[in-house]
Amino acid sequence: MIDSGVRKLALSHLWVAFGAFGLASVLGLYQVLERSGVITAMQSPAVYFASVSTHGVLMAFVLTIFFIMGFGYVTAVSSLKTPLWNPAFCWAGFWLALAGTGLAALPLLIGRASVLYTFYPPVQANALFYIGATLLVVASWLWCVVMIVMHGQWKKAHPGEPVPLPMFATTANAILWLWTSAGVAAEMLFQLIPWALGLAATVDVGMARTLFAWTLHPIVYFWLIPAYLALYSFVPKAAGGRLFSHELGRAAFVMLLVFSLPIGFHHLYMDPEQGAGFKLSHGVGTFLVALPTLMTAFTVTASMEMAGRQRGGSGLFGWIGALPWRNPMVLAGILAAAMLVLGGFGGIVNASYAMNAMVHNTAWVPGHFHLIFAGTTVIMYMAIAYYIWPQLNGKALCSDKLPLIQLWSWFIGMVILTTPWHILGLLGQPRRISSVTYNSLLTLAWEPYELAMIVGGGVLTASALLFLHILAKSQRQSVTEQSFEIEYAEYFHPVTRVPALLNGFTVWNLIILALMLANFGYPIAQFFLVKTFGSTGWGY
Repeated sequence: MIDSGVRKLALSHLWVAFGAFGLASVLGLYQVLERSGVITAMQSPAVYFASVSTHGVLMAFVLTIFFIMGFGYVTAVSSLKTPLWNPAFCWAGFWLALAGTGLAALPLLIGRASVLYTFYPPVQANALFYIGATLLVVASWLWCVVMIVMHGQWKKAHPGEPVPLPMFATTANAILWLWTSAGVAAEMLFQLIPWALGLAATVDVGMARTLFAWTLHPIVYFWLIPAYLALYSFVPKAAGGRLFSHELGRAAFVMLLVFSLPIGFHHLYMDPEQGAGFKLSHGVGTFLVALPTLMTAFTVTASMEMAGRQRGGSGLFGWIGALPWRNPMVLAGILAAAMLVLGGFGGIVNASYAMNAMVHNTAWVPGHFHLIFAGTTVIMYMAIAYYIWPQLNGKALCSDKLPLIQLWSWFIGMVILTTPWHILGLLGQPRRISSVTYNSLLTLAWEPYELAMIVGGGVLTASALLFLHILAKSQRQSVTEQSFEIEYAEYFHPVTRVPALLNGFTVWNLIILALMLANFGYPIAQFFLVKTFGSTGWGY
């Protein structure tokens, strides 16, 4: 049973998350319109880059951190069936995160922090932006502490018993975030904030990009793990079946934790600061991190097949049609998997050195990124919201049909938006530009895809607003539900015990430490061992 205090805490986090999502979606529509050049009066590089930066920060940091914290509190209480540890500490994290978001928003909205969500120097933002972003990250560490403490307390009270899979995944994500956010925190505290305050005249761009690479790719799995948790723990039950393998799920979350951390340099293939050997090591790790995703695809598909056959599906693929497609969680799981396959293919291209060189700084990259994040991840966040909203509010959703329309429109809009980006990338259109008004025959081939991009952006914005409408209207419903229980999928085989390595993280943290020292130790130390040259800032 989820008590009223936890419900209020979770809803507070989720409304901030989805409010940021709504604003970011509207900004996204402006960006595709401006970039296409269809409406000349809208073209303004200053406004465009302020919009892109705000859109990126809201989506990549505000939406995700607040959603993951709010959902994490619900998962911890409901799966462990224990009270929330130190609610005052949790609320302190919420208010600190909100204060950090507000501080960062001020310079973003007035164009004084147009540094994109990667905030790479030497482009410089106002110091308030860096301070606010740092406070947001620090606040999320408080959430990590709560998750780890609750995990440890439960294990102590239940010696030898398997930690429930949803909590195991949530704790893995908290540990992953502590490890990976250390890179961007070091960049902020020791480089960007002193530089923006004028305490340092220059910044070492190579070191800044190296520290951000520490965070840049593992953060993707921080976003994804809640989506994977839903695929393992909600989708099989919603489909009317059971989870095929509890152990494979545990192994997948451990592999996501261990393999996702030392792989950031495939974002630096074109940068000269790091040696080819370290880039190779990180590149190999990038391919390894595909394994837990393949395991997840197998396990969840097997669970869905069993559910479909229990519902009367026959033949090789008849079980697919027998699934309850009108259940938002099932529909979102299927659509998320489709986008994950397409986006994952692009990820293999990005991780391959030679192919990366062709698409690295083109529109291909945002196409890939949006399929994985705004596609697979966000659509599962939506499905999770539809599932837990009645439990948190005690009220039924306002409609059975509108969530299905919204999920389909999000999927269709994402396909329409990202397909042209992939093609434009192959046609050589660069990314991180405010307009594409080049005077050449090549740009004539871009125009049809620019128009399709606008259509996709429009569909996505309408879908995002519909999503917020559904949640807001549902919260105003008067029909009261009596149950506040979150139900998770049962397992195909009863689980009485699991190996110690799949029930805790001590050994895995030691392995991560060794891998991080091997893959980031010298690449960071070299900046202190050899003479480097700093850069002064420019930007606003």
